[in-house]
Amino acid sequence: MAAAAAAAPVGAAPRVGLLYDDRMCAHATPDGEKHPENPERLRAIRRKLDAEGVASRCVDMKAKEAKEKYIASVHTPNHIKLIRDISSKEYDYRRNKTARKFNSIYFNEGSSESAFLAAGSVIEVAEKVASGELSSAIALVRPPGHHAEHNEPMGFCLFNNVAIAANYLLNERPDLGINKILIVDWDVHHGNGTQKMFYSDPRVLFFSVHRFDYGSFYPCEGDASHCFIGEGAGEGYNINVPWEHGKCSDADYVAAWDHVLLPIAEAFDPDIILLSAGFDAAMGDPLGGCCITPDGYALLLTKLLGFAKGRIVMALEGGYNLKSIANSVCACTKVLLGDNFTYNSPRMQPFESTWRVIQMVMICNVLFLCNSSLAIKLPDNVPLRSAPSYIEPYASSGSESDVEDVSELPDATSSVNVTQVVDDVLSEHITMLKLDEDNLATKNTSSDSVQAQDDGPVVAATRIYDLLFTWRSALSKVYVWYASFGSNMWKPRFLCYIEGGKVDGMSISCFGSHDTSPPRGTMWKTVPHRLFFGRSSTPCWGTGGVAFLNPEINYNDESYVCMYKITLEQFNDVLFQENRLVKDNSEDGKLESPSSPLIGLSEIESVSSNKALHLEPIKDSWYSNVLHLGEEDGLPILTMTCPSTAVAQHKSGELPLAPPSETYSATLIKGLVEGKQLDTHEAANYISAAAARSL
Repeated sequence: MAAAAAAAPVGAAPRVGLLYDDRMCAHATPDGEKHPENPERLRAIRRKLDAEGVASRCVDMKAKEAKEKYIASVHTPNHIKLIRDISSKEYDYRRNKTARKFNSIYFNEGSSESAFLAAGSVIEVAEKVASGELSSAIALVRPPGHHAEHNEPMGFCLFNNVAIAANYLLNERPDLGINKILIVDWDVHHGNGTQKMFYSDPRVLFFSVHRFDYGSFYPCEGDASHCFIGEGAGEGYNINVPWEHGKCSDADYVAAWDHVLLPIAEAFDPDIILLSAGFDAAMGDPLGGCCITPDGYALLLTKLLGFAKGRIVMALEGGYNLKSIANSVCACTKVLLGDNFTYNSPRMQPFESTWRVIQMVMICNVLFLCNSSLAIKLPDNVPLRSAPSYIEPYASSGSESDVEDVSELPDATSSVNVTQVVDDVLSEHITMLKLDEDNLATKNTSSDSVQAQDDGPVVAATRIYDLLFTWRSALSKVYVWYASFGSNMWKPRFLCYIEGGKVDGMSISCFGSHDTSPPRGTMWKTVPHRLFFGRSSTPCWGTGGVAFLNPEINYNDESYVCMYKITLEQFNDVLFQENRLVKDNSEDGKLESPSSPLIGLSEIESVSSNKALHLEPIKDSWYSNVLHLGEEDGLPILTMTCPSTAVAQHKSGELPLAPPSETYSATLIKGLVEGKQLDTHEAANYISAAAARSL
């Protein structure tokens, strides 16, 4: 089926601003290491626009550094000072150390200027679009911005460029008449920083569509859920559409546009649209794992042109496949220039999960949807795609190639009544919550604002989230094999991590898992990794080394592992306890554990492809490296050990190698003997040999 896009504007051609400045390419990794967020992203886009003759049709603009007083509208003085000074000689010997304090950040001598230019560039183009000097504009900026928090950089982002520009229009330039701003964030990652900056501000409607994967996809924060809708005066002005897995395509995004964003935008009636235009949901992106085509992005943008008199500012965020980001930006630029295009819909359908998510978002955001004149009822009998892999839900991390043929994706479909499906899922919970539609929202006839009469939707959202959308409920349905090579080879000791308690030889008790169900199966195998004993003491076993596997494969080595079939939720709980992340709150007696998983649905794909995943949030912990040892019965075999950097430190003597204590050795021997792998003498020799061998 082909759908024609909007016709070119009548009269004068649109004046589209295009801001590109090579000075923003100075921000790069300090030692030339490969990194997805690199200067070639901007250059690839510019080359494509030039080659297509698109750049010459735009109004060429140069970057300007943002004034600190404008940046201070969203960032703290300490944050601004850090970014201003980080490229100075003062930081030459501690720049990398400073970067390691933050989540997914690097700095170099060009970072300061690039950050100030990126923020100033979005202000510059937004001001010219708001004033009518330009019809719309594209700011090709980096570093990106939507992850940057009020008080710290994060996720490749130094300053929150779009948030700074929005505050500038609202607070510094009232003469431009911008009173309501719609921020649309279609980057595959949640715009956590932007959301927080406007969470209580009704002048800004923030809409983010992103992979969530039940809280396991970056930035792995619960507030990316659909139930976070704003607070105070801003309640109802924060809209999250959180996909449950990867491989979402044009069809899924168009469904979100037609049934959520467009009705909400119609009710909000913005004066300008700021688009956090990340292209990492594009086909072939190495980080996103979704499947939007360049024409798909063009169609999404076309659908927004009917609002705010077409005043749209596109600010580049993510997107790490050079071909797909260049093609997608080019397609969007042609839309803003008024070119006609025909969208030839690939034979794809939305996922079943897409309609579940949309229904949940509708429930949480009835404040706007009930006041929209656009149709918001979900269609009946829509062909749907099933989940994209062998576990439901499951995420793909994408690939390095820029696949443009959507026919390569799974095409399993089923024709169902969508409304009936989602109604069946939610009816019991909605009835229990006793939602009264007459009290959910009213439109104030004397103004354009929408006011809530009670907190029903907030209660509903929170309760439904608790019932259906926690990461634990999702990961409790996914099974893996946990391969133990140390004391957990003895099943009674392993069950301490599941049920709590301790066995003989342990000085402290384990907290146990939230799910105390025993393993669904147990089996043994050998793996081509070197067993060794490192560190000199532990709180649990006292003096002596504990077991590690060298992450590097060596087919001359053979180590025993006892494999337990457990849920991915339980695996995370074992991982938490191995790395001492669970704490006892002595005040109320409750246990405190991380609020999001270290290994979620998206990380499974990554570790399966790369065979190892060093967990950045706990990079300095002893067991921060998850290895993929193969598959058994279609399920991944995972274990946890030290990173390769720690092995190098053990080799150099920076970290000690030490034989295990007698009690620790005895526990390993029990595991090997009771598991019928070795007799007592053989098991003792196996452990002694591992402890005696050098790395």
